[in-house]
Parts: sequence; structure tokens; C-alpha cells
Amino acid sequence: MAAWQKDQKALAEMGVAIVGASVEPKEVVQEMATKSGVSFPMAYGVTREDADGLGSWWSDDRGGYIQPTEFLLGRGGTVLGAMYASGPVGRISPDEAVHFIESRERRRLADSG
Repeated sequence: MAAWQKDQKALAEMGVAIVGASVEPKEVVQEMATKSGVSFPMAYGVTREDADGLGSWWSDDRGGYIQPTEFLLGRGGTVLGAMYASGPVGRISPDEAVHFIESRERRRLADSG
């Protein structure tokens, strides 16, 4: 999340909003956000039912938790890209998201021109 926070200003200038989520309770998420300087919205208390609704992989060890699940949403909430992991490897980096968004925007402008 630190990488997303670091690039938050540049992403905001592109009209991108960042939202995170965790299985942890509110107090733990608030503490983590404060310590790491995260200023974007963070949901807390993600349940297995929430994970199932997203199509995410749920791990039952350590009390249960959602594996990384990321979405790039376009205007109107259309899913433009998604990443589902079944372990700790595999996440969209802010740089990849910027590249994807810029490429898509160039195509959109070229198609409308």
C-alpha cells in the first residue's frame, strides 16, 4: 500500500481513486494506515462472504483472510482489469496501473477523434 500512497497524487491528477480493504478490524486498519501514512479510504472487516462476492481466493489459515484481489474500474464502474491471486505473489503495481490507464485513455481519445 505504501507504493500506492507514494503515487496517490499522480493518480489523483489522472482522476484515479484508490480504495483498500482488509480483514482486520477497524482499529487495526486505522493504526496501520496512520503508521504507514496511507490517506486513501480503507475498508475493514472483510469477510469470507465479501471475498466470495468478489470471486477472491480465501485462505483459511491464520484465522482466515482474503488473498490479493485488485480491480481497475472505469467510468461507471466497468471492470477494465482485474487480478486474482491465490498466494502472496501477484499484485498490480501503481506503475502498471498508470501505464494501463494512459494507454486506454490514448485509445479512447483516438477512437473519439
